Amino acid sequence: MSFSTHVLDAVTGRPAAGMRVRLEHDGRTVAEGRTDGDGRITGWEPGRGTHRVVFDTGGHLADTFYPEVVITFSVTDPGEHYHVPLLLSPYAYSTYRGS
Repeated sequence: MSFSTHVLDAVTGRPAAGMRVRLEHDGRTVAEGRTDGDGRITGWEPGRGTHRVVFDTGGHLADTFYPEVVITFSVTDPGEHYHVPLLLSPYAYSTYRGS
């Protein structure tokens, strides 16, 4: 099982490079890091269960209504890849299960 994310700044149309992101399971941080120059994090392996990926959006956008975005997702098949993209602007965000 592997997890990845990609954060895109919808205002600039560019990747959100350097954003702090952490992955939580059962109230514990199981992985943390910063997005790379392409706005991506790859290679995390959270395992089966319900997880939260927490994006420090306030650290990336100086003036945002959402200083933190939390996306909760369930891993049901540890053999699959789970990709959770985030499209971000100061007053809105969206996500979906990517491939």
